[in-house]
Amino acid sequence: MKRALKIILPLMIVGFAWMLYDGIMAPERFKKERELREAEVIQRLKDIRSAQHAFKRVHQRYVASFDTLIAFVLNDSLTFERAIGSDDDSLAVAQGKVTREKFKVAVKDTAFVVVNSKEKALRERKLSVEEIENLRYIPFSGNTEFILDAGYLTTESQVVIPVFEAKAPYITFLDTIKYRQDVINLLDDRKRTDRYKGIKVGSMTEATNDAGNWE
Repeated sequence: MKRALKIILPLMIVGFAWMLYDGIMAPERFKKERELREAEVIQRLKDIRSAQHAFKRVHQRYVASFDTLIAFVLNDSLTFERAIGSDDDSLAVAQGKVTREKFKVAVKDTAFVVVNSKEKALRERKLSVEEIENLRYIPFSGNTEFILDAGYLTTESQVVIPVFEAKAPYITFLDTIKYRQDVINLLDDRKRTDRYKGIKVGSMTEATNDAGNWE
């Protein structure tokens, strides 16, 4: 018996120590995993927002169908205008030597931009055809689609504006098996503070200038 205890007791101590360590580290592991997954979901929502803005530029409204939005990005174009001559040359402008011409660029080649936070500059973000076709899917969700809606909203000043909303509930892209209690705690916190239980961009109920709830 004593010999057995000498073997079993150290193993029990190690086991309890590991359980204690694992319990302490679990929230930190969940935080890192959540941040990693949220980053990918947010980037895709930004791309959806860019696509919606391009669609609105052509059609003066947003769209609630991913089929329509994706087809637009892949097949349509945006019209731009450029000056022939210099607008800074007042004499040339006065003499009518500065003219303007319109030209078109494929949506997929111009719609997606990112902001350099240090330089506050825009640069193009190139998406492949596959990435554009996958805009509808929430990362880490097993091909669950974002919840997409669009329509019109009347502001307090009685101005009617087009709006859209795209969202991904936390339960679709967080590991609800491995981190079950952590996810439950997160959802409870969101409910208690009356915030959406996930990541979203835009709003169907208020004018947010198409901001994301992470911004």
